[in-house]
Amino acid sequence: MQLFWDFMQTSPHPLSAGAARAPDDRREALKRIIRDGVVGRQAELVRLLKRAGYPVTQSSVSRDLRDLGVAKVGDRYVLPEDAAAPVAGLAAVAGFVQDAAPAGPHLTVIRTTIGSAQSVALAIDRARWPEIVGTISGDDTIFVATASERAQRAVLDRLRSLASR
Repeated sequence: MQLFWDFMQTSPHPLSAGAARAPDDRREALKRIIRDGVVGRQAELVRLLKRAGYPVTQSSVSRDLRDLGVAKVGDRYVLPEDAAAPVAGLAAVAGFVQDAAPAGPHLTVIRTTIGSAQSVALAIDRARWPEIVGTISGDDTIFVATASERAQRAVLDRLRSLASR
């Protein structure tokens, strides 16, 4: 009985605002989720939409992805407008990079001008360099994780190449 009560307390009621939301609202939420994070599985999208109060199924999410023109690039979903030329994005933010240095065999620390780290990290993420496992950014610092020391050297070489343009 307790499990049923817990379920009823955490599940949206069929007549709640979440259940009455229009498909357009759900699609806007789906677009926000894809833009704001790295999501590569429909099951994850279903979970995140349900958490946001949208009663969805895998088939409704699949239909929404198709209707929105969402593509899967590598291991993540991207919106049509976000799939454009990632290299141009890197060139546009290269001037904000002040320094890049290794910190051990798998971590590179990139220093940027104040307030620019998130923009530079986003450009790096969108470039989808195969050497990069992931990035974390603050205000003026980015940590770039690589799988190997060789991958780290490749990233440093690419960054230097961008800086010399």
